[in-house]
Amino acid sequence: MKKFFLGVIAFTACMTASADTVRIYAAASLTNAINEISELYQKKHPDTKIVTAYAASSTLAKQVESGALSDLFFSADQDWMDYLVKKQKVDSDQVKTLLMNQLVVIAPKSSQATFKATPQFNFSQSFHGHLCTGQMESVPAGKYAKQSLIKFDWLTTLNGRIVGTDDVRSALAFVERGECDVGIVYKTDALISTKVKILGVFPENSHGPITYPVALTKQGESNKEAREVTQFIKNDHQARAIFEKYGFTFMR
Repeated sequence: MKKFFLGVIAFTACMTASADTVRIYAAASLTNAINEISELYQKKHPDTKIVTAYAASSTLAKQVESGALSDLFFSADQDWMDYLVKKQKVDSDQVKTLLMNQLVVIAPKSSQATFKATPQFNFSQSFHGHLCTGQMESVPAGKYAKQSLIKFDWLTTLNGRIVGTDDVRSALAFVERGECDVGIVYKTDALISTKVKILGVFPENSHGPITYPVALTKQGESNKEAREVTQFIKNDHQARAIFEKYGFTFMR
């Protein structure tokens, strides 16, 4: 009986300890900003523990759909947020499109590659080797990259030279190591690296809007701390300053 009683106490303590935990599933491109915002929040609220998971929005959405413990989903495109709404893992009235980003072409700092966002520019001959970006059928950065390459009629000329990665940070890493001669990533990813340079920016009209919707999951709606963290991310002036520091802009 005594062992049973102690077991109940231990179980209750475990439940209490996890009650203040907030689990954020965020797109890989948000890693630095969300880490810094989470650290700031936890200093202000030491009883709250924030646990983060970063990957491609497609990967995270599938995990949430499969029942992964998550309170907050922060996507790098609208499609994967809409996917979770359709799967009834997120209520549509919880969704707020918060941030915007740009799509850029990068190369190692020592590269001689060039880039011009005009149809007349011969992109395939401007560099040797491979181009890295996110997987074009699922990872948001790759989807946007594919749209832009089609817009400029460059996709077929790069056949066999495109490397699709699991998320945008992996594409950045490939270029940093020189394993890909150029990459297509978000501006915010390029800005955090000291090993790459931005060759140019794809115009906004060459791809869909690069927007970042955020929402509580259905699980998160019942978590008081998750609701408070979400409001902090969306509205706190210090959080907004962190997003801006990393190159994000806010929805107009």
